[in-house]
Amino acid sequence: MSQLQRRVLGDSAIEVPVVGIGCNNFGSRLDYQGTERVVHAALAEGAGFFDTADTYGKGASEEYIGRALRGRRDQAVIATKFGMPMGPADSGGGSKCWVMRAVEDSLRRLQTDRIDLYQHHQPDRSIPLEETLEALDQLVREGKVRAIGCSNYSGAQIDAAHTVSREQGWAHYATAQNQYNLLEREEVERDVTPVCSRLSLGILPYFPLASGLLSGKYRRGQQPPAGTKFAANPQRATERMTDANFDVVEGLERFAQARGLELLDVAIAGLAAQAQVVSVIAGAMSAEQVERNVRAGHWTPTEAELADLDSITGGQPVA
Repeated sequence: MSQLQRRVLGDSAIEVPVVGIGCNNFGSRLDYQGTERVVHAALAEGAGFFDTADTYGKGASEEYIGRALRGRRDQAVIATKFGMPMGPADSGGGSKCWVMRAVEDSLRRLQTDRIDLYQHHQPDRSIPLEETLEALDQLVREGKVRAIGCSNYSGAQIDAAHTVSREQGWAHYATAQNQYNLLEREEVERDVTPVCSRLSLGILPYFPLASGLLSGKYRRGQQPPAGTKFAANPQRATERMTDANFDVVEGLERFAQARGLELLDVAIAGLAAQAQVVSVIAGAMSAEQVERNVRAGHWTPTEAELADLDSITGGQPVA
């Protein structure tokens, strides 16, 4: 099979594979041995872009990645995040004090001297945006961080951050990470994509399988299979396993079957083909899941097929 396509993170010089590895299960649902297998499989498959956060596994996700990449750091691109509460009352947020403390903690856990992409995990309205961006600019100048990004920002917040960085001559966000999949397109495509297109930010979608609805494991009118997230959370299952959602899922399944594909192929590669998307962040619990996600990333829809996907899912034109 050909090498997985690579793209540049926004206007940075950092290249990443079109399918990345979401690391939120490392250190919580997945132990170190399992994490190591996933990390090494990703490197073998050319998908060595690891997206984690200081809060994942209460720091264990970063620790496990650092251990698994020992001696192989240069083969990987590491993205991590700061800003969510880490436990103590003075942890989290976007203050300069916390940014400087958080980055040192992440560097230590990851056993590295630089973070390729450092992302503000969520907006912090209690701290002036200028304070957060100045701190991030300092980290870039010091060489501890190669590029910066944001997560869960609205289009207006991305625009405001870019304006501040431009006026001050600081490093600016290269990426935006938001919940985005073929079942939940409207908010990102209406609010975030146009701003990212205008400012040359890359989009990193998380939850590309819509909590499993786009994996094919759930069926209309049937109880969630034992061991799945929806089986463990009946209320969430009721909210998500709706006829409207299954109308879209089943439409995508028919689209896939007509082309000799599986739903997973369409969910990942169809999302990767959307405007400004750089890499689809897909979680994996095993080497086999890594290989399957990477396989999906090799399909490229035509313009006509993208139009069909828009018709099925209600895609939004980029302004």
